Amino acid sequence: MSNGRAWYSDRPRSVDEMIVVAVAVLSRLALVVWAWGRFPPADDGTFYHVVAERISHGLGYTWLWPDGVVTYAAHYPVGYPALMAVAYALFGSRPESAMLLNAVIGVVGAIATYRLCRTVAPRGPALAGGLLAALHPSLLFYTPALMTEGITAALIALLAALAVGARERRGAWPVLGLGFLSGLLVLIRPQALLVAPVLGAISSRAPGRPRLRRALGVTALAIFVCLPWTLRNCARLDRCAFVSANGGWNLFIGSAEKANGRWVSLEELGVPVECRNEFGEAGKDQCFGRAGLRNVMSRPGHFVGLIPAKLRATFDWSGAPGHYLSTSNPGAFPERSSLALGLAEGLVERVSLLFALLALGRGEGPYPRSRRAIAAVAALVLLPMAWLSHVLLLLLVACFGAKIWERPVALAAGATVGATIATHAVFFGAGRYGLVCVLVLIPLAAEGLALFGGRWWPHPGRRVGLGSAPS
Repeated sequence: MSNGRAWYSDRPRSVDEMIVVAVAVLSRLALVVWAWGRFPPADDGTFYHVVAERISHGLGYTWLWPDGVVTYAAHYPVGYPALMAVAYALFGSRPESAMLLNAVIGVVGAIATYRLCRTVAPRGPALAGGLLAALHPSLLFYTPALMTEGITAALIALLAALAVGARERRGAWPVLGLGFLSGLLVLIRPQALLVAPVLGAISSRAPGRPRLRRALGVTALAIFVCLPWTLRNCARLDRCAFVSANGGWNLFIGSAEKANGRWVSLEELGVPVECRNEFGEAGKDQCFGRAGLRNVMSRPGHFVGLIPAKLRATFDWSGAPGHYLSTSNPGAFPERSSLALGLAEGLVERVSLLFALLALGRGEGPYPRSRRAIAAVAALVLLPMAWLSHVLLLLLVACFGAKIWERPVALAAGATVGATIATHAVFFGAGRYGLVCVLVLIPLAAEGLALFGGRWWPHPGRRVGLGSAPS
């Protein structure tokens, strides 16, 4: 009884973070050693690998065509291949260098997630959350993948941890740090710009103008970090592009007559007539964007009707790591292994979301009855319709009203989930896109675990863990 009570009442300790770091490092190193030489680039990773090689050799973000022509490019965001290029320059132009980069950023994400956990939960649940972040099957087995979702999840967790930690600090340094890292994240994943103002606002405990100034400052600095790349695109491409030149393509894929909520090849959808003779990368993307907007305006019912399918593809089934590994080397990672990994991912993600819903539904705050009812519905549909549970999670966050500023971890999670829903409701869905939300939901799950365990091992004194620092 006393051990259980201590698990749910003791403050987090410094040794706990060391445990999380050790587990995160050792597990990722083991994955890299296992994957070494086995998994060549696959899917979008093939493109990232080629571009990173060219950047590391001083050739810039350019593309060599079969006829020998070299053109400037920006179809995919530059951030990840640029980071890969640094690793390639240091350790050699091979996929394993990028795997090591992914491992390092993954460890940072696990540390940041644990630090968020210890602000909302006592020692036991906080440590459990940190270990889950270190060993989460979706992110752990994505370490060998030359893809952006794993490092995006880690960087969002890092930004959230920095924002929560900056709430007691004054001056320009919190804005500068959050703005710079947000800009880096936008260069990796442009839709992350939707989260930047929320993280900036979270970093200020003072309401009103101080909070607004930080939100605007972080967002403006993030855009400023991207500005040199935008100017490069305007100078080198046929049209300007903020970060990448694929938004129009994605809108067309998500709105075409044959759209089904997932990625569909242009060969199957058919290229719009007006875009067939448009060969410039940015110009073609803008042409596809106009065609996609025309699809939306001409058949809004069809477009809106696809939203559940898009969100279902994003949140109901991951399987992204197994798909990548199986595509890269089916002999080393056969289909049955991919299926087993996907089932493990689905189980872990649903249990995490269940406890996150518990934290929002049963935690202190306004409208307790409404929140409990919403959380109960979200839990009931979690197995067949996880996408709807994510939507209801946003409703739970909204129920807190102005009180949500007292729950910055919940607000960061809600902003990330909301940005993901908004983005892929417009474009199209895939299991890997939901991975960016995994880490910021874990601290909420840790808080839910604390509430659940506290019912069985109540602490006679005040609840610790919320806002506490390690001893």
